[in-house]
Amino acid sequence: MLKTEVLIDGLWFPECPRWHNGKLWFSDMAARSVMTVDLKGNTDVIVDVPGQPAGLGWLPDGRLLIVSMKDRRLLRLDPGGLAEVSDLNKFATSDCNDMVVDSRGRAYIGNYGFDYFRESFSPAAIVLVSPTGRTRIVAENLAFPNGAVITPDGKTLIVTETFAQRLTAFNIKADGSLSRRRAWADIPESTPDGICLDKENAIWIANPMTGEVLRCCEGGKVTHRVRPKNQPFACML
Repeated sequence: MLKTEVLIDGLWFPECPRWHNGKLWFSDMAARSVMTVDLKGNTDVIVDVPGQPAGLGWLPDGRLLIVSMKDRRLLRLDPGGLAEVSDLNKFATSDCNDMVVDSRGRAYIGNYGFDYFRESFSPAAIVLVSPTGRTRIVAENLAFPNGAVITPDGKTLIVTETFAQRLTAFNIKADGSLSRRRAWADIPESTPDGICLDKENAIWIANPMTGEVLRCCEGGKVTHRVRPKNQPFACML
């Protein structure tokens, strides 16, 4: 079991972390703020998002994209403030959550699929938004699509299906469409949430059910386990 140490505390609900320009960026969802922290624990609030920030990513020109969870919008942080890239209400059937952005600035966004606290389970879609705001569904019938990564060659999207206890992979076509859906790894007795990819193409998985972060290879073999002090919902190298 690998050891951990606390870098920063006092946050409300940090989620959707990304490493960018020498800092860890994340959404403190309940505090409605996008923040950064460096390896010395110094923090900055980048922007407040009234609709509750979730997934983060960057356009090729360096501008930040933010999923606004409760009002189901994709926002862009311009020099003059937040601007709407796309209204996702026609495509997402519940609150939007995590996101991964490819090298061309195309955003793949998941959502709950149903009201977690009031409704019975219903499957959800993955929505693709282009840098110009063109929006469409590229995958359907997923069991709570959540954390997502794109392989370094840009050819494969891997997403957690939290309520199916698995990671699911797709081929990425030239136009951003997804094909050849398949199980990347089944992870029984888990609720895989946020994920990140390492240099050996293994995936680190935050598993709040067991209170661990797992390192998993394609096919499902677990090679490492990390048990932080608190329940983990997301991770980033």
